[in-house]
Amino acid sequence: MFAADTGAKQIFGIDCADIADAATEIIKENGFEDRIKIIKGKVEEIELPTKKVDIIISEWMGYFLLYESMVDTVLYARDKWLSEDGILMPDHARIHLCAIEDERFRRLKLEFWDDVYGYKMSFIKNNALTEPLVDVVSPNQIISSSDCILELDLYTITVFDLDFETQFSLQFIQKDFCHALVGFFDVTYRHCHKLTGFTTSPNVEYTHWKQTVFYLDKPIRVKEGDLLLGIIKVTKNPHNYRDLIIDITTNTSYGFHQERNYLMR
Repeated sequence: MFAADTGAKQIFGIDCADIADAATEIIKENGFEDRIKIIKGKVEEIELPTKKVDIIISEWMGYFLLYESMVDTVLYARDKWLSEDGILMPDHARIHLCAIEDERFRRLKLEFWDDVYGYKMSFIKNNALTEPLVDVVSPNQIISSSDCILELDLYTITVFDLDFETQFSLQFIQKDFCHALVGFFDVTYRHCHKLTGFTTSPNVEYTHWKQTVFYLDKPIRVKEGDLLLGIIKVTKNPHNYRDLIIDITTNTSYGFHQERNYLMR
């Protein structure tokens, strides 16, 4: 309806959920049925009553940007329907990593399993460490620089670019204990009249995406200027393509080494 109000000639809304039925009624209620058509179904399975479109607008971003693989559907629509000079909104995205101090959460949620009323339950602790935590991180917890680990141009990427492996380097800005790495993302709408976008960084007001926290096996003592070097590998889970397998290897110049496999599901 915003698109219609700003002059779009014809709009197609696609959703495979039952909300499409409600959307159809809302369109009628507001008198837009001559310009807006709601199509119920999966993008990969439906057809449009036109060969090409000028603009594709989609909210595909998941936790850690890529969780649930919804961008795959946008790329399918791009390749099938977007005109040669067409516009994607958004059309650019990046994922970043930084390091945090988080003694309070680690003590309450992870180290708790070391002694549960006198019993050891390390199995549960190990499982908890393999699952990234989606939560709001306070900017006061950040103890390092950030590093961009992935940059996506929606006009040129393919689904194969969404599985990736890259190096990262974080420099600590204070003396503290490092308990976890944090992932966040930003997206940009580069073809607006005024450059527009948003970020899920801990340094701004939180969004429903929050941040993604990867806890280390053990905290590491760091001081200002120290470097944490690492490799991160992100792939789709072969058993469920919406899940992510995230492998992170970290090293410091003074001997700390960790290899941890995470499953985001």
